[in-house]
Amino acid sequence: MTTLCRDCGALATAMPSGERCGACGSPRLIAHRELGTLSIAHVDCDAFYATVEKRGRPELADRPVIIGGGARGVVLACCYVARLYGARSAMPMFKALAACPSAVVIRRDMAQYREVGREVRAEMRRLTPSIEPLSIDEAFLDLGGTQMLHSACPAQLLTALAKRVETVLDITVSIGLSDNKFLAKIASDLDKPRGFAILSRSEAAAFLADKPVSLLWGVGAAMQRRLAGDGIALIGQLAELGDRELAARYGRIGARIARLARGEDDRTVLAHSQAQTISAETTLAHDEAEADVLSRVLWPLCEEVSARLKQSSLAAGTITLKLKTTDFRVRTRSRRMADPTQLADTLFHTAASLLAGEADGVTRFRLIGVGADALADGHAADPPTLFEGELDGPRRLEQAIDQIRGRLGDGSVQFGRGLSRIDLRTGLAGSRRKDIG
Repeated sequence: MTTLCRDCGALATAMPSGERCGACGSPRLIAHRELGTLSIAHVDCDAFYATVEKRGRPELADRPVIIGGGARGVVLACCYVARLYGARSAMPMFKALAACPSAVVIRRDMAQYREVGREVRAEMRRLTPSIEPLSIDEAFLDLGGTQMLHSACPAQLLTALAKRVETVLDITVSIGLSDNKFLAKIASDLDKPRGFAILSRSEAAAFLADKPVSLLWGVGAAMQRRLAGDGIALIGQLAELGDRELAARYGRIGARIARLARGEDDRTVLAHSQAQTISAETTLAHDEAEADVLSRVLWPLCEEVSARLKQSSLAAGTITLKLKTTDFRVRTRSRRMADPTQLADTLFHTAASLLAGEADGVTRFRLIGVGADALADGHAADPPTLFEGELDGPRRLEQAIDQIRGRLGDGSVQFGRGLSRIDLRTGLAGSRRKDIG
């Protein structure tokens, strides 16, 4: 049994449970037979948005904090104190505030979160280039082959990473270590916050046996209902049926969940994986039917998606409009672009034309969003055409505005189409959300 001190990184081959580290005296020890050999990690920042907001604000240290806003919005994130009261991410704000009326509600600051996320990612790159981001605050790391370079095993490197992030950036992370991505992701949820858990493939079958099938990657609500119809609710039941029976019953997904039920996952860490969608959406403070009002709400969303495309050196091959009616029915309309684009102006005019076909002045909508799909390399964005004059003005204007905002901040320049009646008539519920998938 190998034991690791999570504070100083010292390794010992034998250290009875409950003892302190012989090197630094810390009680924060973790022991596992395969600790020195596992190399696939999932690193997840703890309550990231709320933790970032609490940095440097000692008055919020023990207060419940919710990131979101507006009575009709949703909770984007909440700290662990708020979770003790029953608040949860994606919960309607009115329900979260009913559960936790003393919560401090803070509007989101995506620019700040992205900056801290980049700083965390930079710390990860000190260990390995094999990083697969899942979102702004979590990623898979493949630390195979790094031991000789850093003169430390992956587990030691990860404890050092957690300590640096906490010391330098004043946020905490939870770490899962295994020999594949599926188990590493599960492990990172076992010891939160500020945790470190190990789950190897050799112990996976026993660990998973009494867990619900929903824990398996790719088993959504529809598959859960299908399995429940066959009397299957636990992962151990899948393991008992075996590969051949599950494949016969459920086809390719049956074969895959059979492997996962044994803790097997052959997916590699994709260091250069690319987002499939970049999108932004907002819940309106009041249901709205008028196209001109909706289009004014649409513009800042297009600016946000444009900024993320440029930052990621990506371009939209398809633009998608998302609308949600008052009865929570979702409508999506898409248009394929002749050439990939990064321009907010192009995103807006395309999405606005899609909106014109949906906003009939009668149907009322509670949510609107825009997404960039079929993403391409940013170097292919907005190529010159025979009608260069039509595009050159908006492109040069947008480049100039980007430069000004880069020097003076995002709010230094505003377009008129993003102002006026939105604030006076509808307002925004403060729940604008950005998704990268």
